[in-house]
Amino acid sequence: MSSYPFSGKTIAIDFETASEARASACSIGLAWIEDGEVVRVEERLIRPPGMRFSSFNIAIHGIRPEDVADQPEFPDVMAEFFEDFHGAAMIAHNASFDFSVLRASLDFYGLAYPELSYYCSVKLAQRHWPDLPSHRLNCLADHLGLSFDHHNAAEDARVCALATLAMAEEAGVSGIGALAERTGVRPGRLHRDGYEACSFVKRARRAPVLQ
Repeated sequence: MSSYPFSGKTIAIDFETASEARASACSIGLAWIEDGEVVRVEERLIRPPGMRFSSFNIAIHGIRPEDVADQPEFPDVMAEFFEDFHGAAMIAHNASFDFSVLRASLDFYGLAYPELSYYCSVKLAQRHWPDLPSHRLNCLADHLGLSFDHHNAAEDARVCALATLAMAEEAGVSGIGALAERTGVRPGRLHRDGYEACSFVKRARRAPVLQ
């Protein structure tokens, strides 16, 4: 258990998609953080609109049309979790992708955006561990000595959560907001009127020392 338990509701999220279309989610993984540890991990398969799968995406995650043919569509899957999302701080590894999938899927089905803030663990890791040769999720798992089944949505969410906890513990902070402030990462937001992207805070250059 971490010495720095997270305050507030924090959830890591990961999507796998059936094709290049953002509104083609075929799997979602979620990992809940409470009291400095991952306390719950869930995965659900999703039947994407039109059931069009690309061979490229199948090669990445291994999910095929027959795996999701009898699964519920996005609105029914999300109904189980949407109350958890409202007011949460959420994390994704490469959040620009996962939250574009969420937005595109909500738009496709005419659903309102939940009110939440979100953070990108790639950006957090780039600032917290700047000397790592790569900040891909499998590289962070190797760095932390974590077993990992990459491109399984539940595993991706779990390792994203564990990497974020590790960064917070090393930084000596008690929540993802404090970690983002320490590393110079501005949270993104979803709200009923749209969204703002997660981004780096531009750091002021140090003035040259005059001799």
